[in-house]
Amino acid sequence: MLSISHRQLPMIAIALALVGCHTPIAEQPPAPELGSGYRANLAPRHAERHMAAAANPLAAEAGREMLRQGGSAIDAAIAMQAVLTLVEPQSSGIGGGAFIMLWDGANVHAYDGRETAPAGATERLFLQADGKPVTFAEAQIGGRSVGTPGVLRALELAHKKTGRLQWAKLFEPAIRLSEQGFAISARLHSLIAADRYIVQSPEMAAYFLNADGTPKATGTLLKNPALADVFKRIAKEGPDALYRGPIADEIARKVQGHRNAGSLSLADLKGYTAKERTPLCTDYRQWRVCGMPPPSSGGVAIAQILGTLQALQARDPALAIAAMQPVKSPSPAGLEPTADAVHLLAEAGRLAFADRALYVADADFVPVPVAGLIAPDYLAKRAALIGERSMGIAKPGLPAGIQVAYAPDRSPLRISTSQVVAVDDRGGAVSMTTTVEAAFGAHVMVQGFLLNNQMTDFSFIPAEDGQPVANRVEPGKRPRSAMAPTLVFDRKSGELLATLGSPGGSQIIEYVSKSLVAMLDWKLDPQAAIGLPNFGSRNGATELETGLFSPALKQALKDKDHALNEIEMTSGIQAIVRTRDAQGKVSLIGGADPRREGEALGD
Repeated sequence: MLSISHRQLPMIAIALALVGCHTPIAEQPPAPELGSGYRANLAPRHAERHMAAAANPLAAEAGREMLRQGGSAIDAAIAMQAVLTLVEPQSSGIGGGAFIMLWDGANVHAYDGRETAPAGATERLFLQADGKPVTFAEAQIGGRSVGTPGVLRALELAHKKTGRLQWAKLFEPAIRLSEQGFAISARLHSLIAADRYIVQSPEMAAYFLNADGTPKATGTLLKNPALADVFKRIAKEGPDALYRGPIADEIARKVQGHRNAGSLSLADLKGYTAKERTPLCTDYRQWRVCGMPPPSSGGVAIAQILGTLQALQARDPALAIAAMQPVKSPSPAGLEPTADAVHLLAEAGRLAFADRALYVADADFVPVPVAGLIAPDYLAKRAALIGERSMGIAKPGLPAGIQVAYAPDRSPLRISTSQVVAVDDRGGAVSMTTTVEAAFGAHVMVQGFLLNNQMTDFSFIPAEDGQPVANRVEPGKRPRSAMAPTLVFDRKSGELLATLGSPGGSQIIEYVSKSLVAMLDWKLDPQAAIGLPNFGSRNGATELETGLFSPALKQALKDKDHALNEIEMTSGIQAIVRTRDAQGKVSLIGGADPRREGEALGD
């Protein structure tokens, strides 16, 4: 029974009709971070005690350093985040936000460190005087796009629950590297070289560029004493060092004083609160999969995709995704999925993204029908829409629990993000997806770190044809995300099986669902699962990772009426799988994405 009134039913009918009248964009924007090559032939890493994996080897080493000292998984995550602020500034940092999934050995916790809209923000934030939206670049660069940072508050909240090392110790690797310097990696150099806005920021230009305006070369030793001082203050004072006092003063001053000014204030910073939310856990075959609830759409969409695959198999055992094993490929990946597997995952993705655009936003502001969206009977009805040929563009469904009708959000996400995972000596685990939004965030540098441009994750258009968009800007609201940190458990034993996640904007949902199916259904080790070519659909063209799919597979998809879009799909998946042999011995297997420079390290 839908929990809506007769008065609301016409509104919903109108909204769904509008979805049918306006075709979503078939081609999404390119990945928020440029590709930097595919590292072929990476082998999985093995460990017996503990393991940490991050998008940069220096961050992974910092995580392992904490684990070697008896630290918990969250201790490792905090150390890795601090180092990533320094060595991967384009992707994440203390000026951004994060979602954290944490297993303490007994319970699953979900921590929301998503940025919030300043109190002075309005739904017209990204509209011109004539009511038309500004361009993404006009919105991104400067103070207008900066939301209240949340990652440190979320880490603080998680550390109070499960931290084992002293807070100050967790920043020692980042302080050391900031003072002694680190070599600019090839990936960081390529991103600096490709960014045309760095030169407009005097602080960024002085840090990343030579005197003649050229990017500093790969291998250049980059020191950041200002950031070292910030970390020392955070180590001593806790997150208050960022949210109160001189650092907060400078953040507010630079945001409000930028030529593209924003409204972030000292009051916004002082008032920010990270939240512990109820994890979104659903059953998939013999596993229990736990992800983030709204304001992330990642956990909902992945639960929908897996639930749809399960419903397809119940309808017809011949559609069992587990039987569609990947085949050998001459590409650097060495394997490729079958055309049938791509077809089913892409169609399930279309359905999930159609619902996501209409229903999912910050649940503190919008009544999101989460239970209805992931209900098995609803997903069975959605699965019945999948046939032998592609449906092209999916329409949203009508799940139970709808309270209000909204217009679909057609704003594409562009999140420049990072991912860390860790498993500690006691079996605790963390998956944290952390972000500053677009590459180098808002391009506003404060004492050696960058501020986010997370406000651009809201819909630029607050309403359409008289219907409000759920993900519109509102003061204090958290923008919708696709981030999907994920924990997997064995349903029978309750034991942790895996921790994983990925950066990649709205494509995160494609990347994580592919990796889950590859590890769970196809029994690939985490490195092989991560390295498998990326694919899926965001309710537009079927996306294939360029250069990694055979002509035969592409033709088979075209025969199923798939419109194909071969693009860079720069995921950054990190995963750790926990196994137990017949004698009861536990071991860890880790993998890092060959599309970036990350590493999994353990003992």
